[in-house]
Amino acid sequence: MSAGGQLVDADGTAESTGELRRVALVTLGCARNEVDSAELAGRLRATGWQLVEDAAEADVAVVNTCGFVEQAKKDSIDTLLEAADLRDGRGARTRAVVAVGCLAERYGAELAEQLPEADAVLGFDSYTELSAHLDAVLSGHRPASHTPSDRRLRLPISPIERAGSAGSGTAASLTPRSALDSLTSLDAPPEPVVRHHDGRPWAPLKIASGCDRRCAFCAIPAFRGAFSSRRPTDVLAEARWLAERGVRELLLVSENSTSYGKDLGDLRLLERLLPELAAVEGIERVRVSYLQPAELRDGLVEVIAGTPGIAPYFDLSFQHAAPALLRRMRRFGGAQDFLALIERIRALAPTAGIRSNVIVGFPGETEQDLELLTDFLEQARLDVVGVFGFSPEDGTEAAGLGGALDPDEIAVRVSHVGDLVEELTTQRAEDRIGERLRVLVEDLDPDDGAVGRAEHQGPEVDGTTRLVDPAGRPVQAPRGELVDAVVTAAEGADLVACPQLDAVAGGHR
Repeated sequence: MSAGGQLVDADGTAESTGELRRVALVTLGCARNEVDSAELAGRLRATGWQLVEDAAEADVAVVNTCGFVEQAKKDSIDTLLEAADLRDGRGARTRAVVAVGCLAERYGAELAEQLPEADAVLGFDSYTELSAHLDAVLSGHRPASHTPSDRRLRLPISPIERAGSAGSGTAASLTPRSALDSLTSLDAPPEPVVRHHDGRPWAPLKIASGCDRRCAFCAIPAFRGAFSSRRPTDVLAEARWLAERGVRELLLVSENSTSYGKDLGDLRLLERLLPELAAVEGIERVRVSYLQPAELRDGLVEVIAGTPGIAPYFDLSFQHAAPALLRRMRRFGGAQDFLALIERIRALAPTAGIRSNVIVGFPGETEQDLELLTDFLEQARLDVVGVFGFSPEDGTEAAGLGGALDPDEIAVRVSHVGDLVEELTTQRAEDRIGERLRVLVEDLDPDDGAVGRAEHQGPEVDGTTRLVDPAGRPVQAPRGELVDAVVTAAEGADLVACPQLDAVAGGHR
């Protein structure tokens, strides 16, 4: 394929007019960063770069950083320094290290000044020309470091006025979006697919970017921008492209999936899009991530819980359960609202997977607030809960709030809630013993056999399911197959399951 090609296949390498250049993309953070890396990889392949997994084998190591919380920032910097060590050491091909992603977008020139080990610090606006920037770095030139700005100001305040924009200029619009002929049309001509797929049986699929919420603790809207939905036609085109390359499960990714369609004039657009995605030839499972409880409408709950091919999986961002503290966080609801939502979900789909994240130690959190949170978690019986200690993020309202807790006290509270969650997660997994489920096989290990995920287990965050025979011996099954099985044991959040006699359901629809 020529450098100007649009479709980039995981099995094909673009032609190079000069010396073959190798690039390694190191991705940190959430599934959203994975989507960005997939598109960056596609663009680089189309302009003559060879993708390699090991940074030591690459001419350039591109680190797609995370800048969400303090620990993520530290991990990103450590990874950049490790890549720089490869560049400066012997025996490695690495000649340059480039920082992209959220940390680079958020801090730009400041990061470049404090981290001279990076040969370039590039923001989202540089993504469409990343190949040229990498060539410049290899030629000894240092591109100008990114200058951060509030990306929310790049689109109209009114969501409906955004639909006619030619792209938000954020990482959501690596492929520029043309004006819509019809706000809710599923038949508008799709744009070409530009991305790379690594051969896994599942893939993240971006449906939107940015966020219009103003949570007091979160800096994401400022550096990701205002909420912007992708056209349904573009989402469907990419789903078909992935299915043609062996993908069986799609993970729909955005900063707030419940807002999908609001800038396209249809708040119920996701309810109509999900069945269309589930009907794509070869796709067996569609999973939705990042749902806001306050925006989750009954119609969407019903579609996720009751549509064949849609995983009954609810990734709900509760953050806490004490109503007064949630108001302080600029969020809505409380324990009783959340429990009522969980009850509605389980009435429709008793075995649905429900996961969440909570923040412990937010400024002003009292012992009573903490007790409300732990009581809620005990009643909710969630499958997985991520527990995060509050950290004051630059530019957020929470960074300046009174009532800040001592870091040592926050650590104690995180440990307390974390221990409880670990116990509750184990109990919830044990509740599933005897349950029938369908496992997507992702890995084959000579000793452990086939390992995959059931409907209630999201990729890389919610545990796995290992397949064994009635005698407990590992079962072999091809990667990408769907196997009907019965849970026989639990190991923390992970499950052990025995396939049914006629369990292998691997044929594509």
